[in-house]
Amino acid sequence: MYAEERQRSIAELVLKRGRMSVADLADEFDVTTETIRRDLSVLERTDVLRRVHGGAVPTGGVMETVLSERDVENADEKERISKVAIDLLGPTETSLLIDAGSTTGRLAGMLPRDRALSVITHAIPVAFRIGAYPNIDLQILPGRIRPVTQAAVGSDTVAALSRLRADVAFIGANGISVQHGLSTPDPEEAAAKRAMVAAARRVIAVADSSKIDRDYTVRFAELGDIDVLVTDARVSRRIVTDFTRAGVEVVIA
Repeated sequence: MYAEERQRSIAELVLKRGRMSVADLADEFDVTTETIRRDLSVLERTDVLRRVHGGAVPTGGVMETVLSERDVENADEKERISKVAIDLLGPTETSLLIDAGSTTGRLAGMLPRDRALSVITHAIPVAFRIGAYPNIDLQILPGRIRPVTQAAVGSDTVAALSRLRADVAFIGANGISVQHGLSTPDPEEAAAKRAMVAAARRVIAVADSSKIDRDYTVRFAELGDIDVLVTDARVSRRIVTDFTRAGVEVVIA
């Protein structure tokens, strides 16, 4: 088992049982207590759990899953959301910012091929999907690549976005709620998303219902910063009403 796999399993176990000792975790995963302590230190930095004397307890945080795992979660819903989001493009909206994420990656592959488009992205999977489209002028943003999301982040990414202005930004999020807005676990990822939102004339958020009414550590946008939210039919009527009252147009795919 790789360290990342073990750490995710440790996080799930602690969240499920409420508290686990270092010794019990070492027995569970057949590793040394020193290895478990290192794993707990990593997980504590991601706000998934808190170390206590002899073990760990949950904090309420959630460990990010890698993009390949997220891509297969709620796949049908993400497919429908992507198609509906593309249909929202106006005839004169030709310059696009596309965020990193499993839904935005699907969306990129559905971009129209019968009109000239300019696409700016910090996501390697997005660039890979549309790099060969002859009708798309593709620009990839600079920065350090985060393995979890395969997206460029950092000061260079934010600086490049600060000089841009696009017609539409397609934005993903780990969580969206009335109280906390749009959020994600990583501060650098949040900074890149925040800069994308600021660089667009119109912002379309795409998120399946599993992300609605959930909060993560770092907020990168208020609800009022987005124009449209495209989600799936499993979202509750109460949530739709709350988001609409907050000024967001909610489109059900």
